[in-house]
Amino acid sequence: MRRLWLIFAQTVTLSLGVFFVVSTLRPDLLSRPGGEATRVVAVHEASATSEPLAAAASYRDAAKRALPSVVHIFTAQNVRAPRHPLIDDPVFRHFFGDRPDAGQQTNSGLGSGVIVSGSGYILTNFHVVDSADQIEVALNDGTSLRARLVGGDPESDLAVLQIDAQKTKNPKLPAITLGQMDNVSVGDVVLAIGNPFGVGQTVTQGIVSALGRSHLGINTFENFIQTDAAINPGNSGGALIDSAGNLVGINTAIYSRSGGSLGIGFAIPVSTAKDVMQQIIATGSVTRGWIGVEVQEITREIAESFGLSDLDGALVAGVQRGSPADAGGIKPGDVLLAVDGQSVSNPQVMLDLIARQKPGETVPFSLRRQKAPLEATVRIGKRPALRRERP
Repeated sequence: MRRLWLIFAQTVTLSLGVFFVVSTLRPDLLSRPGGEATRVVAVHEASATSEPLAAAASYRDAAKRALPSVVHIFTAQNVRAPRHPLIDDPVFRHFFGDRPDAGQQTNSGLGSGVIVSGSGYILTNFHVVDSADQIEVALNDGTSLRARLVGGDPESDLAVLQIDAQKTKNPKLPAITLGQMDNVSVGDVVLAIGNPFGVGQTVTQGIVSALGRSHLGINTFENFIQTDAAINPGNSGGALIDSAGNLVGINTAIYSRSGGSLGIGFAIPVSTAKDVMQQIIATGSVTRGWIGVEVQEITREIAESFGLSDLDGALVAGVQRGSPADAGGIKPGDVLLAVDGQSVSNPQVMLDLIARQKPGETVPFSLRRQKAPLEATVRIGKRPALRRERP
């Protein structure tokens, strides 16, 4: 019995030794049938023949193409306040400092702009040049020129300037190429170019975060591109370009609690900018349709009180006496459902649809009055210019 136990122990020891040697030198001999080793968990693995990941693309060509078209804008404003009677009093000057005299110029701001034409036209934000008495443009090549304000549109926050191309180092101005909004989608890479905080021309990169942003309270007419490309004070009026260097928007505003970029910036689409620009160059102003109503959004509470089945449309809260809407029979309490056959989903849509109509044209309106459908015909008027008092 003792001999059998000794033989068994020697056999086990020898087997373990063989197993150790084989598992160390030839582990493939111990794999399961089929040649595939045992796995702890099933995973998806790339095959050994798959192509390596491409390196991150550079946007140097897009930046190189667009940078010469983006300019810096500096403005100055004449002081209009009358000379204070105590301005020469040493005690007054000690506490309040030197006060500028009436007629003296003070720097009032800076921003950016985009050359859109070889004729010297520059597109920028209206708020960049609003109330400016002197506008100076610094080109990419270092040239500084006086610019004249061709016209502005405060309701879209766009303005057009013009410089004399013959006074530049290169009379052939580097006009940017306008992109197509139909080719812009959420997720597209975009670059923002401008002069943030006056540090000099700067390029930041991000994506299109959203399209058609409105109800922000920034402009009367809102249809913004939202982007996370860093936009800061001084970028206003600068270019938002696609990965090919084409202009897709004019940088306008940011959402910020600190004054710096939080990754939520807004740009005016190039389609809107182009339309406004062409009107300003042709006539010096922008003409929009108007009917003279005050409207408000239909909330669930309003829908319940008026017995409405849905929230679509715009509720007429007031009608200006003698306005086109008054002449067309529209009354407070009516719900506007369509303008010229195009549905109205909210007050912003209604405002945009009416603004697109040409003054003098007669346009059909679909309404609901006390739950009953109603058709009205309105002769479109011209939207009054938004008046802003100069400081």
